Amino acid sequence: MSEKPSVLFVCVHNAGRSQMAAGWLTHLAAGRIEVRSAGSMPADQINPAAVTAMTEVGIDITTETPKILTVEAVQASDVVITMGCGDTCPVFPGKRYEDWKLDDPAGQGIDAVRPIRDDIRARVEKLIGELLPAGT
Repeated sequence: MSEKPSVLFVCVHNAGRSQMAAGWLTHLAAGRIEVRSAGSMPADQINPAAVTAMTEVGIDITTETPKILTVEAVQASDVVITMGCGDTCPVFPGKRYEDWKLDDPAGQGIDAVRPIRDDIRARVEKLIGELLPAGT
């Protein structure tokens, strides 16, 4: 791993789960971890329910846009976390890969998205604890 660990969150549309995860990690790591997100088939915009759910907890993801997954993004990341993108994510030796089983917020109302948001926060907090030594 480089001086500052880097994490890439990947889901199909890069519009819900991966954007919420990137928002949480950016917020909670406070610049100590490099954060990326991408999708294998990016949507036109971020899921409005995901935006609302994150706004409720004080995190603004409105300026983000869905991005296409690139080999370069995977190569530049220490940890690659997939969320339902299956085999579309390229695998490179020496990278840490995790697949987070999460419900897809696409087409869901805010009441269904809140528990997904909260599940992602708990996973991101655990990830930060694993990537950053205590006291950093």
